[in-house]
Amino acid sequence: MSVFRFGPVERTIRASAHIALALGVFSLVQGLGTPAALAAEEGAPKERSIPVLDELTVTTTGFGTRRATHTGNISRITGNEAGFIAPRQPAEALNRLPGLGIQQGSGAEHLTAIRSPVLTGGAGAGSFLYLEDGVPMRAAGFANVNAMMEAMDEVSGGIEVVRGPGGARYGSNAEHGLINFLSRPPVPGGDAELTLSYGSYDRYKATGTASRTASGPDNTTHGFRGSFSILDDGGFRANSGLEQQKGRFRYDFDAPDTRIAATLTAINTNQETAGYASSYTDPAIYKNNADPDAYRDAWALRAAVRMERDISDDLMLVLTPYARKNEMNFLMHFLPGTPVEKNGHWSGGLLSSLVMDIDGGHSVIFGFDAEYTDGWLSEIQSGPTAGTPPNELPQGVHYDYDVKALVLAPYIHSEWQLAPKTLFTAGLRFEYTRYDYTNNAPNGITGRFLRIPSRVDEFNDVTPKIGLLHEFNDAVTGYVNVARGSRAPQTTDLYRLQRLQVPGEAKSETLDSIEIGARGDWQGIFYETNLFYMQKKDYYFRDANGFNVSSGKTNHAGIELELAAALGAGFDIAAAGTYAHHTYAFDNVAGSEIIRDGDDVDTAPRTLANVRLGYTLPDGKLRTELEWVHVGSYWMDASNSAKYDGHDIFNLRLDYALAEHVTLFGKLTNIFDKRYADRADVGFGGPRYFPGEDRGLMVGTALRF
Repeated sequence: MSVFRFGPVERTIRASAHIALALGVFSLVQGLGTPAALAAEEGAPKERSIPVLDELTVTTTGFGTRRATHTGNISRITGNEAGFIAPRQPAEALNRLPGLGIQQGSGAEHLTAIRSPVLTGGAGAGSFLYLEDGVPMRAAGFANVNAMMEAMDEVSGGIEVVRGPGGARYGSNAEHGLINFLSRPPVPGGDAELTLSYGSYDRYKATGTASRTASGPDNTTHGFRGSFSILDDGGFRANSGLEQQKGRFRYDFDAPDTRIAATLTAINTNQETAGYASSYTDPAIYKNNADPDAYRDAWALRAAVRMERDISDDLMLVLTPYARKNEMNFLMHFLPGTPVEKNGHWSGGLLSSLVMDIDGGHSVIFGFDAEYTDGWLSEIQSGPTAGTPPNELPQGVHYDYDVKALVLAPYIHSEWQLAPKTLFTAGLRFEYTRYDYTNNAPNGITGRFLRIPSRVDEFNDVTPKIGLLHEFNDAVTGYVNVARGSRAPQTTDLYRLQRLQVPGEAKSETLDSIEIGARGDWQGIFYETNLFYMQKKDYYFRDANGFNVSSGKTNHAGIELELAAALGAGFDIAAAGTYAHHTYAFDNVAGSEIIRDGDDVDTAPRTLANVRLGYTLPDGKLRTELEWVHVGSYWMDASNSAKYDGHDIFNLRLDYALAEHVTLFGKLTNIFDKRYADRADVGFGGPRYFPGEDRGLMVGTALRF
């Protein structure tokens, strides 16, 4: 555990040391490359990039696909836009997209919503798939509800998001949606960039990247990129803070019939956590920390190699072997008794596919994915629980178990050109999951905890997908997409049980979805909009009494809109809006918590909006943007008895090219110093909040060569 309770002078010295280290690493990495202008997508560049129908996306098939011909919704944040946003955490950038409502907690903690309520526990960890260059960042049954703390978004080749069930290439966790973090590739001629920033609450950050490409014999090309990010965050609240170090190395090889992209990514997080507060309006409460001993330490290491080999003009083999290792240690400050959880897993696998082009514009991908995981978890409480009977939440070991997992998944994805302007897609995935669980603690009940004997559980899930897309003209495309998403239970759902629960009652969760959408360019206004309806069954969650419910059902319906346009005279506008209704479709009584069929799911605002008004000087040297962030009201509990009123926040960003290689940037967040909560819910007898930050200022400089 990293403990960093120190004063402002000590923190400044520590941050200075980090930045000095960053400068040293940057100098070393820069030696790989020759100073050159950056590519248009990645350069110093802060002009607003208006989405176009010819914009390429890679998430659905793994290859460049025109956004106009993408069957189903997809949104993209370019690497250039991500650099301009300079997000404190990924949620700041991702919440600019329709259908996303990620709630930021303390430090790197967060809870995600993608075309869904904000989900917690196993549902929050398992309902969303987080990818790095198309490879899952974690094993499916061992997901992390704070998964994006393991993403490296600071040096980005872009972020792509699919809302609702993912395509046939993706299995467990791609249920409510997926987020694909793309690494930045090397660029021809090489490049180098170093960014330093300082902000309110003693927030220091250093980010660097450099690349070089070299030609080899027989028309081959080798590309190298090294990137790093170092964050030292003093924390908005008392006794809180965050330190993160991230690094990535990428190697690209290109030959006439072979392409290779290999990445090695390392992430380390040390956090002093500020827990929930009973008020988000009273500074004496929300700026303090009732859990000064809370912490979260985690690290992750990932490696992947994507290899493409052209077997013939119309046949290609793609193989992606990968390996992962991660561990986490944190104080469960949100539970009575504050036990310590330690967990981790190592895993390896192979994503393989055979891509066939067929005469007439048709294509078929035959794929097979295989993964093996060895994971473990322990939960131990060091002292007695105050205010409860000693036998209810006992001191000592609550859980201690290992799980070995095997996932095998054949799939097919096909595209058929029914007419010059009409494309039909169909896919089917079968996924077999096997968990081999070993209990390392005495079997039986201790307090409210149930430790079950060692056992094996197996799940078989089938997820079909079909879609139809039609280009009405060069400026308008419409689509219909019908898909099923599914996920095997998380290992914590199966083996972290409480008394009165029955082992094996958790089933694979399924979600059936239909969406109808259109995208196009109307008089210079890019837009994408869709209507969706989804039904989920076997929803597994924890009720107000702390016990798990295994047979929940929910319905989800809404409309989403994304648009962007140049207004003239240097002005432009971009917006994302969502109206969605997420409701329970069953009844359940847990003491004072009564769930009724038709009630709103808790933590599910019906309205979300993000609007940005931008201005760029004619010479392109200055870019500024005013952002409005809207979160509508929502119920804080499943009984629909307590409501958070929502909030509206305004932010200002500015980027100025001071010289050819020097850029100054800054942002003013929460301009009007609005009091709001990033998250609001009801727990352990009363309302609780993660307070949003007061007004904050960040300034920095970027050196680009």
